[in-house]
Amino acid sequence: MSGSRVVVVGAGVGGLAVAARLAAGGHEVVVHERAEVVGGKLGRYERDGFVFDTGPSLLTLPQVFADLELGLNPVALDPVVRHVFADGTVLDSASDPAVFRERIAAAMGAGAAADWDRLWRRARRIWTASWRSVLRRPVSPASLAALSWRLADLRAVAPGRSLRALGYRHLRDPRLRMLLDRYATYAGADPRRAPAALAAIPYAELAFGGWYLPGGLHTLADALLARCRALGVTVVPSSPVTAIRTVHGRVSGVDLADGGVAPADIVVANADALSVYRDLLPDPGRLAGLADRSLAGFVLLLGVRGRTPALAHHTVFFPSYYDAEFDAVFGDPGAGRPARPASNPAVFVTRANDPATHPDGDEAWFVLVNAPPHGTGWAAVDWRRPGLAQAYAEHVLMVLARRGLDVRDRLRFMQVRTPADLAAATGTPGGAIYGTAGSLLRPRNRGPVEGLYLVGGSAHPGGGLPMVALSARIVADLVGPDPT
Repeated sequence: MSGSRVVVVGAGVGGLAVAARLAAGGHEVVVHERAEVVGGKLGRYERDGFVFDTGPSLLTLPQVFADLELGLNPVALDPVVRHVFADGTVLDSASDPAVFRERIAAAMGAGAAADWDRLWRRARRIWTASWRSVLRRPVSPASLAALSWRLADLRAVAPGRSLRALGYRHLRDPRLRMLLDRYATYAGADPRRAPAALAAIPYAELAFGGWYLPGGLHTLADALLARCRALGVTVVPSSPVTAIRTVHGRVSGVDLADGGVAPADIVVANADALSVYRDLLPDPGRLAGLADRSLAGFVLLLGVRGRTPALAHHTVFFPSYYDAEFDAVFGDPGAGRPARPASNPAVFVTRANDPATHPDGDEAWFVLVNAPPHGTGWAAVDWRRPGLAQAYAEHVLMVLARRGLDVRDRLRFMQVRTPADLAAATGTPGGAIYGTAGSLLRPRNRGPVEGLYLVGGSAHPGGGLPMVALSARIVADLVGPDPT
């Protein structure tokens, strides 16, 4: 059912993208955003001439934004990611499969390159099945039944196999298995438990390329905002929504923090699904399915003197034993081990070679390590505990130094951001980056009451900029154009 008055809760990428699509379809759209600025997790931080992306730093599948007419001019990255292993091996990924195989052969041998080629063919089958049957349509019993009838697709997706098991099946070199494991964390999951279907993530990244937007990826939010305004969308910042109103089983509007009410025929929630069902539309039955939260991130924003030739745009420094990080970050209640900051984590450094992001001769570094969400209980860490954030920041810098990249005497400043900070800034419970961890089957885009829809990284089809854009397209198609 369609209606003319639409309220979008949240001006993240998903909220802005769906607002633009619905406005183009003739709906009257108002977006209420709790923060002072739009973009959600696609944030920015500026200090002393340095400009940082504080969320995503890599754009994949830019074609999913093409019909929004945003005027983007993405720049292809080569390498997409530089991988530095504990034994000193350096492997640069490439969006040309033949080039990447050559680089693997040069770094690890012909056998490793042949193994990766076998995995690549399997990942292509997973991607094709997922793209055809899951990623561009709403989750429903009918869509899952349609997938089950394609036995080749079902075998490719391998619903009973983990990403780790897929790596052991195809990759003999432990460094390549480590590289594959890394992609589970891009969905917020433990590779030992994440579905093999997540092999679609490296396929999409390496088949279609990794891209950067000059000025920073946060310019995507600026472009979406401009497009929304051109289409007549009203965007209201500093306007938290406190509840979703319903009458006789369908939405009627939202309550605002200032005491006002915004009437609506349709409500699209670009908030974390846990927040929607716990806070905006209490639904205890649906909360149980959202308990498996994704990992969070501990971030350092560094203003660095001088240049660092060893860094690519994205560089990940791996530990010698990756499982210790997963044991720490996800915890193990059966063994009585609560989640904790990893002592020897993989460290991901983004350094854009873009004069718009740093003073001449210096660099802006975004440093990320996986971390447990903020909170209490065995699966979380209280990141507000006095002294913890600063102590762990210094520890991460020491880990980088041990891996050959000591930047401590080159710092102009260091800004620390914990999962607690992300939770406070965006309303994401615990600062869990991707909502529910690791599954292709996220909360449905159609809500439990008539006229309610969910969009964004915590809803189907999942986290990451292209998935969020696809989520917006799915919701816009479900709503349809205004019939009046």
